[in-house]
Amino acid sequence: MATTKTTKAKKVATPIDERETFVSLQKTFADSDISVEEKLGILYNLQQADNDIDSLVQLRGELPAEVEKLESEIAGFKAKVQRLQEAISLEKTIIEENKQQIVETDAEIEKYRSQLEGISNSREYDSINKEIENTGYLRQIAIKHIDEANGRIREHEASIEALQDRLSILDEDLKAKQQELEEIVSSTSDEEKALAERRESFASKLDERTISAYERIRASVHNHLAVVPVYHEDSCGGCFNTITPQRLVDIASGKKLVICEHCGRIIVNKD
Repeated sequence: MATTKTTKAKKVATPIDERETFVSLQKTFADSDISVEEKLGILYNLQQADNDIDSLVQLRGELPAEVEKLESEIAGFKAKVQRLQEAISLEKTIIEENKQQIVETDAEIEKYRSQLEGISNSREYDSINKEIENTGYLRQIAIKHIDEANGRIREHEASIEALQDRLSILDEDLKAKQQELEEIVSSTSDEEKALAERRESFASKLDERTISAYERIRASVHNHLAVVPVYHEDSCGGCFNTITPQRLVDIASGKKLVICEHCGRIIVNKD
């Protein structure tokens, strides 16, 4: 008699939708190896760890943004200096080309003048003189171009000098702020490392879907609080709107994921 082997079908995980919120997550929140109560507790502890990390980051104040702004400003000034230096190189090329033009026109004028010595025909004499005159104009134009290029070079060099003076001040300011920031980071590095490890110990216990939704809520609210306790016994600890009695019962039980209908944060029983 043939025996039929039954294989338990594996559950296929639904792909995480980036638009998904904890409201849609409620349906699958309880489907986990750990209880809802424990899961809520882990989420709350994860939020506390993130709060402590945020407090450390706040010690740095506006320094990171100021350092980034200075670096961007310095990069912009350096780019301007480079463009001006390239412009000076172009002007120098123009000068060299016109100097060569002057050498060529001088040679032509000399050639025409030597031809005049053997000319007895007045018509041909006038024609050669006209060529000398026209070539002389070309020489004057070349000299004018050289003078104009030299003028632009002086302007560019003055601009570069002003930019470099500004860069010198910005560099000193940047070094001071970088040093200040490094000192703050260094003084809190051990604590930050310990907090990061603590955070990871909580995050590693949660499934990818829960973590994804938690991070999205943190990113969407100004104070980065995705998990909050009840405030004054009847309000959301995030937006302070009143919670309905039935939801308060659900929160107190710790057996159900409760979402604030006003701000979308998770509300938990702090105890």
